[in-house]
Amino acid sequence: MDSILKIQAQADLPSQYGTFKMAVFSTSSEDLMPHIVLIHSDLDTSKPIHVRIHSECVTGDLFASKRCDCGEQLSAAMHIIEAEKGMLIYLRQEGRGIGLINKLKAYNMQEQGMDTIQANTHLGFEVDARQYNDALIILKHFDVQKIHLLTNNPLKVKAFEQNNIEVVSRVGLSIKPNAVNQSYFDVKKIQMGHLF
Repeated sequence: MDSILKIQAQADLPSQYGTFKMAVFSTSSEDLMPHIVLIHSDLDTSKPIHVRIHSECVTGDLFASKRCDCGEQLSAAMHIIEAEKGMLIYLRQEGRGIGLINKLKAYNMQEQGMDTIQANTHLGFEVDARQYNDALIILKHFDVQKIHLLTNNPLKVKAFEQNNIEVVSRVGLSIKPNAVNQSYFDVKKIQMGHLF
C-alpha cells in the first residue's frame, strides 16, 4: 500500500461561501476520513494566499457547540477565503488530536472542574497533540510558497519555521466568548499563548 499523502479525488463545490474545488488527500484511496481542501476557483499562487489550517471539530463545526469557538472561526475564515481567493485545509485531527471519543471524555472531566489542558493530560495525552506536516505537504502540492495564515494559534505559525513556505502575515480571527466558553478562551490565551 502507498504510504505517501496525495490527492485522491476532487470535484467542484458550489457553497454558501462561494465556488470552490474540493480535494481530498490521504495515503490511501480507501481512507474514509481524508483531509479536505477547499481551493477558491480563482486561486493565484504567484502571490501570497490566505490559508486557514483548521483541525476538525465535529461538535463546533457541525453542531455549533458553545463550548468552543471552532465553528465560528471556520465560518469567519471561509468569508475571508472567499473574499481573498484563498484556501482551507481541513485536517482530520479532532479534539486537538485526541479523537472524538476522548474529547467527550474530556468534556465530562471539564464538567467536574478540570480545564481543557487538565482533562487532556489526565487522559494521558499532550496538551495539544495536533501535527501540521500534512498541511505543509498539501500546500507544496499546490505550489504555494507564501501565505497569509488565518490563525490565533502560535503553534501553527511555528510549524512553518525551517520550511520553504513563508508566512507573510498572521491574520487573527476575532471571536467573542460566550458564557459557556469564557474559561476555554482564558486557557487558550493564558496557558497556550493564543493571540486574540
